[in-house]
Amino acid sequence: MMQVVILAAGKGKRMGGGLPKVLKELDGKTMLERLVDSVMESGITNKPVIVIGYGTEIIKKYLGTRCNYVLQTEQLGTAHAVSCTKDYLPGVDDILVLYGDHPLLTPKTISELATEHKQSGATLSMMTVQLPSFDGWHKAFEDWGRIVRDENGKIKEIVEKKDATDEQLKITEVNPSFFCFKTDWLWKNLKSVDCNNAQGEYYLTDLVQLAISQNEEVRTLVIRDPKEAVGVNTEEQLRLAEGLL
Repeated sequence: MMQVVILAAGKGKRMGGGLPKVLKELDGKTMLERLVDSVMESGITNKPVIVIGYGTEIIKKYLGTRCNYVLQTEQLGTAHAVSCTKDYLPGVDDILVLYGDHPLLTPKTISELATEHKQSGATLSMMTVQLPSFDGWHKAFEDWGRIVRDENGKIKEIVEKKDATDEQLKITEVNPSFFCFKTDWLWKNLKSVDCNNAQGEYYLTDLVQLAISQNEEVRTLVIRDPKEAVGVNTEEQLRLAEGLL
């Protein structure tokens, strides 16, 4: 059994206003509702789990009984958010993690990640975005972590922009952080994620390096259309998403 977990606990300070960021609208529908619709249409689950924190009641008002809700009382990062769901997911073999501020992801792409994960038997499966360059609207991806591969084309590491060399910065395959995990491995290894970073948060991305260091199978799948991976953190990015929609 697979379950989808959507992270939607943040306020989104850069967006302004009193609403949680995920309730900003694109063409008459909130970002979170758009993603939930795509998850439901993918056929993976009929009731995704939403991790909420800021604006819990208003999010529940929008989505009602379509979802199950888990409260993240402190926003301590994406790995911490996922760890909050552990007691609410008995009997789940695999977890697919998405983000409430990625409104353009399609049911087909979500389904493709789930299928690749199940068929490959990988411990961790993830999507990547392959860009022609960081010019034009693709500049929205410039700050994302670079996917570094070995001579055989297998993922070797994810290097964040601030840590990348000049040569690594030229890499145009980036990480949108859409992951699928085997849950037994996930719960065991979440404990190993630390918060030794500038934000003092626990990041889900750190699990990729953990899996590689343990020689676990890590599969990657390139998103067919980069626009599906656009995330919204600012009003400018919201306008970009609206234009692409």
